[in-house]
Amino acid sequence: MIFKGITGNILIFGLVSFLTDFSSEMIYPLLPVFLTTVLGAGPAFLGVIEGVAESTASLLKLVSGIISDRVGDRKNLVLSGYGISSFSRPLIAAATAPLAVLFIRFADRVGKGIRTSPRDALIADSVDPAHRGKAYGFHRSMDHAGAIVGPLTATLLLAYVARGNLRTVFWLSAIPGVLAVLLIVFKVREVERKKVSSDGSFLRVLPKGRLRTYIIILFTFTLGNSSDAFLLLKAGQLGVRPAVIPLLWAFFHVVKMLASMPFGALSDRLGRRSMIVSGWAVYALTYIGFAFAASELHVWLLFAFYGLFYGLTEGVEKALLVDIAGPGERGVAFGWYNFAIGIGALPASLLFGLIWQAVSPVAAFAFGASLAMVAAILLLLLLKPVRPAGVNA
Repeated sequence: MIFKGITGNILIFGLVSFLTDFSSEMIYPLLPVFLTTVLGAGPAFLGVIEGVAESTASLLKLVSGIISDRVGDRKNLVLSGYGISSFSRPLIAAATAPLAVLFIRFADRVGKGIRTSPRDALIADSVDPAHRGKAYGFHRSMDHAGAIVGPLTATLLLAYVARGNLRTVFWLSAIPGVLAVLLIVFKVREVERKKVSSDGSFLRVLPKGRLRTYIIILFTFTLGNSSDAFLLLKAGQLGVRPAVIPLLWAFFHVVKMLASMPFGALSDRLGRRSMIVSGWAVYALTYIGFAFAASELHVWLLFAFYGLFYGLTEGVEKALLVDIAGPGERGVAFGWYNFAIGIGALPASLLFGLIWQAVSPVAAFAFGASLAMVAAILLLLLLKPVRPAGVNA
């Protein structure tokens, strides 16, 4: 059965992610246009905002992951994180300068930093090992479903309610965010597990062995994985009108939604490593394509292909992490995983924006594609296939 292995907690977290992305994606695809045309920011500052936002979250993801292994209740950390994001995100509607958007994105990412690692660990606690890939794939597919509904709702609101006023759309994004918080309060259940004792030494939580190797490789890939806001900026330069950008973003997430759960389930049978390497190859080819794209049709085709990268990697990367980490270090493992990805976001987006402005967009996209292929080669050479219980690697 298609939903075999999807437990109650995983279903609820899927709905929470749907509503949260519903809210955030009413804003995100419009943010580059809002910053550049309404507030007067440039591509480099867009890179700063996205890089600072994600890197801010990265340290908190590490801390919250460590804490979640040592407390009896991951749910409270998850709830507080979603609450902060849901109530701060719509405040972008009140921003009158690019710096204000930076501060609001900072607050939003603080919430994401607090919730992400405990949530991912709680998902791992809630699923049988034989269905990890499917569980994380389902979670990502629901996340992407929200990212489809969000831009479509934003498009309808801009056309028939807000009459082109972006700020009105941003305010209305608060509604699904509040619903997500209520779902966590009333429906998420903690899973009984053994707490990890702490001797207070930070060295005790440093990743070791295969886990350290895997995280370093992920960090290498992340250095070339700049914000998708640059792809939207490129789309605008190739003639995609602002009113159509939310539709393009929704189409992109349709591909991601349809790809996430099947590829996640496939990794349960065929192994994680080959799926991730395939995904990184798709990423490199997509960036090469964007470097030489010359029309709106190219943009739509490339976004469709790019969606496969997410389906091949997002849930599978997390499932592989749980395969490697022991049951008592899941929070810590997700903390380091999210830290490595988040801390690489600032130089990735900042470098991409600077290369775009100082050299050319072609050079920026070539930089991202090159690092993706380096990471894929390192994964094949340095990390042997993992065979956890119930999974064929």
